Amino acid sequence: MPAHILVHAGSYTPDTGGDGTGLTALRLDPATGAMTADPGLPDVPVSGPSFLAAHPSGRVVYCTNEAESGTVSAFARQPDGGLTAVGEPLPSGGANPCHVSVHPSGEWLLTANYGTDTAPGTVGVHRLDADGVPVELTDVVVHEGSGPVTGRQEGTHAHQVVTDPEGRFVLAVDLGADAVFAYRLDTAAGTLEQAAVSRVTPGSGPRHLAFAPAGDVVWIADELSSSVSGLRYDTATGTLNPVSRTPATMAMGTPNQPGGIVASPCGRFVWVTNRGADTVAAFRVSGAGDILYPIAETPSGGEWPRGLSLAAGHLLVSNQRSGTLAALRILDTGALEQRAPAAAVPSVICTVTVS
Repeated sequence: MPAHILVHAGSYTPDTGGDGTGLTALRLDPATGAMTADPGLPDVPVSGPSFLAAHPSGRVVYCTNEAESGTVSAFARQPDGGLTAVGEPLPSGGANPCHVSVHPSGEWLLTANYGTDTAPGTVGVHRLDADGVPVELTDVVVHEGSGPVTGRQEGTHAHQVVTDPEGRFVLAVDLGADAVFAYRLDTAAGTLEQAAVSRVTPGSGPRHLAFAPAGDVVWIADELSSSVSGLRYDTATGTLNPVSRTPATMAMGTPNQPGGIVASPCGRFVWVTNRGADTVAAFRVSGAGDILYPIAETPSGGEWPRGLSLAAGHLLVSNQRSGTLAALRILDTGALEQRAPAAAVPSVICTVTVS
């Protein structure tokens, strides 16, 4: 078994409605699933780090600072794995940034801004310098649209922005518009040009997507309809074509909002966190690769599981309301098992593991 794995966790802070301190460093024991805070790496104070991402080089970690005047921050990784802030937080290009990713070139930072009841969802692009530090906001695109769910879909709410596996298109998932926007990124200017808009089931509230390893299928966690949608992805046009929908939980009658979604590198399984049922649901992928069949649901190790990420044969589950970070071992069947107690991380919502 490899040595303990360093994991960085982000938590809501008092100024963003939580009890966390910002960024916390923990060690994951791959043999047992035990997670413990690293006493040699003190917490890093930062406001509301609601999503984390790492530069392809592993030298820099980024976070969104979720507030109405949204910003993004960058941290250089030190030889011991600790994080040190570099540069100043930069405007994210919108309100309440909730997701950030790095373009595969390592030259651009992409941020999804959820917006507010009156401010639309947007996607911001930042240029990264040779050290991976954000230096300027080069573009902001504003989403248009709405959905039928009162109180959640009067306007657009960008919730995730990722680059497809071939690097052709940048996809932005919008919960408020029931849509996935596809953009071409001009890698010289850092600007986005809309290539396609794929409308999904009205009222489903798409939150996050995960690509199948082959890149031809996308799985979407539908926050508002408590489902998981399977869609065929056209790599030539950036469009998505719905194929299937599966309930995210078997706990029928329990108000539930799917949060994080992960597809296995082998392509056989998909996992989704269920906020309400407080489980992580495991699904088997059909032979055709675009339909899901439930395998099992495992308690999430706490309450209100939000973030979900892969690390050393485990899924790390950020249980926001209980303030617990659990490591669930992935079994050969795709089912999950918790073998060690969850670690206490107040208001934890996301993690990143940097190789």
